[in-house]
Amino acid sequence: MAYPRRGEHKIAAHVNMSLSRMTAWLVGTWTIFLGFYAGVCHYLGQGESLSAFGNIVQCFVPLLANAGLLLNAGTPHWRRNFFWMLLALSCSMWMIGQFQWTYYEVYLHRSLPDLFAGDIIFFLRNLPLIAALVLRPHLKRGEMRLGLGYMDFALLLTWWTFLYVFVVFPWMYATPDVAIYNYNYNTLDYIQHVGTIAGFGLLWLRTRGAWRTVYANLFGATALYMLTSLTINVAIGKNEYYAGSVYDLPLLTVFFWYAYAGFLAYKKRKDLDAPAETSPIEEAENPGADSVWATRFAMAAVLSLPLFALYALRMEHDTQAVRDFRLTVTLISALPLALLVFLRTHLADADRARLLARSASSIESLQRLQAQLVQSEKLVSLGQLAAGAAHEINNPLTAILGYSDLLADDPTLPERTRATAGKIREQARRTKRLVQNLLSFARQVPPERTLLDINTVVTNAVQLRALDLHSGGSRIDLQLESVLPGVRGDGNQLMQVFFNIVNNALDAMMESGGGALTIKTQRDRANVVVLFSDTGPGMQDPHRVFDPFYTTKPVGKGTGLGLSICYGIVQEHGGKIFCYNGQTGGAVFRVELPAVLAALPGRGHSAAGVTPVPSKIS
Repeated sequence: MAYPRRGEHKIAAHVNMSLSRMTAWLVGTWTIFLGFYAGVCHYLGQGESLSAFGNIVQCFVPLLANAGLLLNAGTPHWRRNFFWMLLALSCSMWMIGQFQWTYYEVYLHRSLPDLFAGDIIFFLRNLPLIAALVLRPHLKRGEMRLGLGYMDFALLLTWWTFLYVFVVFPWMYATPDVAIYNYNYNTLDYIQHVGTIAGFGLLWLRTRGAWRTVYANLFGATALYMLTSLTINVAIGKNEYYAGSVYDLPLLTVFFWYAYAGFLAYKKRKDLDAPAETSPIEEAENPGADSVWATRFAMAAVLSLPLFALYALRMEHDTQAVRDFRLTVTLISALPLALLVFLRTHLADADRARLLARSASSIESLQRLQAQLVQSEKLVSLGQLAAGAAHEINNPLTAILGYSDLLADDPTLPERTRATAGKIREQARRTKRLVQNLLSFARQVPPERTLLDINTVVTNAVQLRALDLHSGGSRIDLQLESVLPGVRGDGNQLMQVFFNIVNNALDAMMESGGGALTIKTQRDRANVVVLFSDTGPGMQDPHRVFDPFYTTKPVGKGTGLGLSICYGIVQEHGGKIFCYNGQTGGAVFRVELPAVLAALPGRGHSAAGVTPVPSKIS
């Protein structure tokens, strides 16, 4: 079991201590501000000056909340960004409503009308909070689809606005009645407040760690707002409330609490990314809860309209004007709600089609990977068999080399016999080199960077492929520059790169009846370059040849992993690999590797005074 180091304890303790000090400083500063606000209000006394001071302060305090909340809106997580922006939007809507209040009391010098259409802004400010709750940013699922997110919010806004107009507006426009208007407004407002508080409370109880602390503060701020709103409404009913009164102190504290929740989340932003932020049961049981609940709400929103119309037509006991108003509102609301549901369904279908296409592509890639794994197992077994056979071949080769050396160096034998023995020795040495290359290629060893002669690596790779070059229709031409800087790398890995490129080129030319593969080595400034040019049909998509699982070979012959692995090996060596079609046809692969002796003067593609070493294998 691993235990945290002492230094980590000290860092964590220091962070907690600094956060506690910052919290104490913020709370102290806010307490001083509240004391200053209360002192000014007491000094001004009830009147127009106090009303102007109280309303103006309340207009700008929500900006403090927005500043704290929007600190967290710049993360790479879109779900989290939308969560904090929705909370800030709620505070901004309250500020807009307060500006209306200030306009009447400060600018027009008269009280707000009892039947005020602007009350809908205070009512709708809870909608962003509800939408933020649905996001549940603590979950580590895939990021939300922005189109569906906008549609869900628009659907929620439309339906909630319809509910407000259906319940509250008849007593403002159809049959004006202040008492029923206030009762319906407050009842509907408190229902959504209770729902919002219950949502934050549920998230508070079901999460842990930093998110639990954040949700607890948001729960406290929302609950305090509901209690303050209830208290102010009671005071208004008793004619005891006025702007700048003591009832405003907890209201101002609500926005400070929201700002503090955002500040706390910003300070704990690293902890919010911790993997164990929520109960694993919640994530396991609700893998697609967002889309399911959004679909259910869309269905309920559409089905609720006939029920509201039936209520207004058959169960309504109010005046005829109220019934007619509600029926008209229901019919008008049916069109935008149906349109939004249709658009959401269209976007959801498009999203499912995209996911289905990606799933099909993933399944195809998995099948190719499975085939590659099976083929790799076969190659491993074949490599072990080849290694054992090569070791067995080395024993008689050693004897052949030994006896051929004796015969070739024996002066008592005729010249013709010694020449024949020398030829046997050369062929035996060639066979031994091929066996050693085969063993090196099949051996699985950790990468080892050494100083390499790139010409030797290329030659070894070509000799390996020449063992299987049965057809006379294809040939390999080697044009190796005799003087090249060294390259630091793993010879076995680079030989695998060159072997794969040569193998692909010969396979492509074989399909078109044969051809020639030209391999050139040269120095280009601070790099050693290896060019592979064939006379085959060329590449259809040269820019995709290094993508995993991309292959043009028939099913069962290629998996599309060879060149992607080559690309990774060259990148690990600090080099570059390119693919393009030649001007005269055929494919060209260019491998650039950094030269060790980069201080030598740079030259072009053909060095003056240096004669390339030609070689032909067919």
